[in-house]
Amino acid sequence: MPIVNLSLQVLPVVPEERIYPVVDRVIEMIHATGLSYVVGPLDTTIEGELEDLLAIVKNAQTICLEEGAERIVSVIKIDYKKEGVTIDEKISKYRG
Repeated sequence: MPIVNLSLQVLPVVPEERIYPVVDRVIEMIHATGLSYVVGPLDTTIEGELEDLLAIVKNAQTICLEEGAERIVSVIKIDYKKEGVTIDEKISKYRG
């Protein structure tokens, strides 16, 4: 299966002071997968096989619920092509 990119924005409905701690737990879970990822100001882009990335989305929802979210709004973008696509090919020219 090709390597694809998935961007995930998780917006847990929790008190404002809890938003960052909840999102931090999601990012820790992404980090623990060992997959390549880039944290941005509005979302996190992860590189891997689609099945693994979709499992991460599901786990993110579970984490938010465990952290007391009454509701979770998630925005997901997937960049998929037969040959595969990497984060590096998209942004390497912008890195210092």
